[in-house]
Amino acid sequence: MSISFDFSGRTALVTGGAQGIGRAIAAMFHDAGAHVAVLDRSSEALADAWPASARVATHAIDVTDTAAVGEVVRAVEAWTGRIDIAVNNAGITRDRVVWKLGDEEWQDVLDVHLGGTFAVTRAVVPVMRAAGYGRIINVTSYTGLHGTIGQSNYAAAKGGIIAFTKTVAKETARFGITVNAISPNAATPMVTSLPVERIDEMTEMVPVGRFAEPEEMATAIGYLAAEQSSYVTGVVLPVDGGLAM
Repeated sequence: MSISFDFSGRTALVTGGAQGIGRAIAAMFHDAGAHVAVLDRSSEALADAWPASARVATHAIDVTDTAAVGEVVRAVEAWTGRIDIAVNNAGITRDRVVWKLGDEEWQDVLDVHLGGTFAVTRAVVPVMRAAGYGRIINVTSYTGLHGTIGQSNYAAAKGGIIAFTKTVAKETARFGITVNAISPNAATPMVTSLPVERIDEMTEMVPVGRFAEPEEMATAIGYLAAEQSSYVTGVVLPVDGGLAM
């Protein structure tokens, strides 16, 4: 897919950037001229996905570790002198119906999705406030609005991200910072690992009749991250082939 965005001179931070949507987002920023800090908890996956580059810095980090998140944000700011864009994409699933869902399975999903989004956002906002400019984009889900059987933990986390997005958008708008979210529907490793019958069933629900490629999610992120989107904030943009209609 051809990307026409220009992020030259910008620094973007992307969590969960070693595969799937996160990898496509980080690649889009890099191809559009940005310096990109790619965060993922797997150092091996980062090494496989991101060969050495002057405009890419990889950080193996668990986004639930708020102290480590703060250290990485300080390191990224020291690297380029700025953080213009933060994309909160890191996520996991631990699927079970609610009466079989354990405490750890509940908490782990909330900690990574919602807690990680909070930790990164809290750390980057002071940098963006000082610059008078920022773009924060969070990755939520159809499930956060409509629910999915077996995913009460994931739905709660993604629904929380929607509320968090809207609240932080109100808090930071006067500082030149926009905060938005996308609700994606892409053929990520999380999706393609499902049984074929389940994938077929899910595909039938999508009006356009297919899952998107991760690069199509990156295009939507690029719009929300662009300087020209300064009048768009507090929005949850469905990029789902009409699934949410």
